[in-house]
Amino acid sequence: MVEAFKKHMESEFPYAQGKKILVACSGGLDSIALSHLLFHSGFDIALAHCNFSLREEESDEDEMFVKKTAWNFRVPFYSKRFDTDAFANQEKVSIQMAARELRYQWFESLLEEEGYDFLVTGHHADDNLETFFINLSRGTGVRGLTGIPSKNKNALRPLLPFSRNDILEYAKSTGLYWREDSSNKDTKYLRNNIRQTLIPSFKDLGWKALKGFQNTQKYLGQSERLIDDYMQLIQKLVMVETQEGVAISIPKLEDLPNTDALLYELLSPFGFTDFDGIHDLLEAQTGKQITSPTHTILKNRDELLISERKEKQSEAIVEISEFETEVNTPISLQFSEADRFEITNAHTIFVAADKLSYPLVLRKWQDGDMFHPFGMQGKKKLSKFFKDEKLSLVAKENCWLLCSGNQIVWVVGYRLDERFKVTKETKKIIRIDYIPNT
Repeated sequence: MVEAFKKHMESEFPYAQGKKILVACSGGLDSIALSHLLFHSGFDIALAHCNFSLREEESDEDEMFVKKTAWNFRVPFYSKRFDTDAFANQEKVSIQMAARELRYQWFESLLEEEGYDFLVTGHHADDNLETFFINLSRGTGVRGLTGIPSKNKNALRPLLPFSRNDILEYAKSTGLYWREDSSNKDTKYLRNNIRQTLIPSFKDLGWKALKGFQNTQKYLGQSERLIDDYMQLIQKLVMVETQEGVAISIPKLEDLPNTDALLYELLSPFGFTDFDGIHDLLEAQTGKQITSPTHTILKNRDELLISERKEKQSEAIVEISEFETEVNTPISLQFSEADRFEITNAHTIFVAADKLSYPLVLRKWQDGDMFHPFGMQGKKKLSKFFKDEKLSLVAKENCWLLCSGNQIVWVVGYRLDERFKVTKETKKIIRIDYIPNT
């Protein structure tokens, strides 16, 4: 296996030669064998171990075992203890998801802080097979069936061509010791259940079945690349970047065949999984929305508007004194004196200084707000102004008002109030610039 491993590293990861490699080492068979193979193949490695504090003394013994292994290799050793239960409860995720997020966050920080080029993990062919059946049982598209990637950003997985049996035979032949994780026998976890029940039966079908599985994943990978190429064309046809996010034209989407499949491909990267609900959005009234863990999708007339979810900003008002030249929270405004009025854009206004009453107030809009739109006679409800301007729900939620006393000076980024405009009698002009977040 050593020669096969070296050839695989040379052909698949030639750029790893001479680089600093961080090995994710649990102390189990896979990561210990991987560490041994890399070390004896001449790679510059260090071992990093996560103690998830889930198995009391057993977890501590695993950590000490990996530390001793690193000492035997005379390579650097890093370890970190996590309160995984507390993190899972806080984030409302499973123990497995919590452990995954914690370890990869730490690995990323180690790579950056200690100057390592790559993270290497011990995923092998059996892991690929298990992942295939896990995703198959949960319901997934093509991407969920193409297998674990051999490279993902700076993470490398050089054991993917080798089965667990290959690794076990190598470990026994070289006299390696490793730790057995007792939780791997607990079939309440889906992966363990599949590993102990389904995988042995599948392997009993013989090498042709395994070869067929590998070929299937190869063909699915080709299909995935074909879909990706096609979706790049579709995105150009139906999607457009806006200040509020990404907009999908419903009429253009519905003009194309396989609308539901296209919608799935367009929205999957944003974390959406409720595709029955999303399909209903196509016929829903304006204002209907669905959220994913990271994004919101809103029906806005004849488009679907996708925006990144942000922590809700404080609704408290911000007071601005007469002597302040800039404000950076919750939005960025700059104040300066001007010699004359200029015609600019919606992000800049000129106001008559003598009409302002300090402190100015920056706040979110409220139901019932009214102002006198610049260039118009009379007043108008802000809600009616938003409707006439065809602002989406997202844009309205993000809208701020600059006020003088109880009067609106500026619907920031949209319209000045007529009462504060510069006239021939104006002696002092204040210029206010809005700098949107980029």
